[in-house]
Amino acid sequence: MSTHIVCLTFDFDAMSGFIARGLTTPTPISRGEFGAVAALRLLDLLRRYEIPATWFIPGHTIETYPEQCRRIAEAGHEIGHHGWTHVPPANLDREQEEWNLTRGNEAIRMLTGGPARGYRSPSWDLSPHTLELLLKHGFLYDSSLMGHDYLPYRARIGDVIELEKPAQFGPETELVEMPISWSTDDYPHFEYMRMPTSLAPGLKAASGVLENWYDDFDYMTGIMDWGILTYTCHPFVIGRGHRMLMLERLIEKLRARGAQFRTMEAAAREWLKTAPAPRR
Repeated sequence: MSTHIVCLTFDFDAMSGFIARGLTTPTPISRGEFGAVAALRLLDLLRRYEIPATWFIPGHTIETYPEQCRRIAEAGHEIGHHGWTHVPPANLDREQEEWNLTRGNEAIRMLTGGPARGYRSPSWDLSPHTLELLLKHGFLYDSSLMGHDYLPYRARIGDVIELEKPAQFGPETELVEMPISWSTDDYPHFEYMRMPTSLAPGLKAASGVLENWYDDFDYMTGIMDWGILTYTCHPFVIGRGHRMLMLERLIEKLRARGAQFRTMEAAAREWLKTAPAPRR
């Protein structure tokens, strides 16, 4: 019997992503503030369709918007780790990274009663220490890498990557990698960002993104009997009216095709039932 799982995930960054980029003037902060408005819209949408989702929430957001985060947890959604701030681990030394990991988990423990089981790095950029630290702190899965589109796999440590030599892959670990892609992330499609040395144009038509995202699921069902497709959304991005309508249409189309909605932890555990042991 075919099983095609969809994980709807929401990175509730609020203003933390702007602060991490040094954007602390009123307008970028207000863009992040809209995430608190949109989070409640998304909670209502998920409730109406009875969909369990995974919310990756920085500790900064948990402490800035405790009421919204409490409502997310009380609705039964999974709370994943997304750093304390939104600074990418690749920009931190090992001590700073572990401090962010610990402090973020403390905020999640205060919210849910236990530590996060899943981790997603801010900006999807890991350091050489990240996977080791996730294993040390007892995480089940990571969702920051892009080595597959429809199947989890074991995260590796100790890869040696040099320009003039073939890649040397390190041993697999117990950590489950739940892969993602920028193509199924709302931010690059929709969000306009003007920086001193770069421009992210965004502002794409939601209808085109809906077609792309549905076609990714359609392709999975055509080539695989079992697979997982993860969509990544940000409340302050997806929460605009026309995009909310797009997300609802996507849910309806996926459900009509037999998609099974799961939290990321539940999907990772389902994969582990038949997963091979790590290759050392």
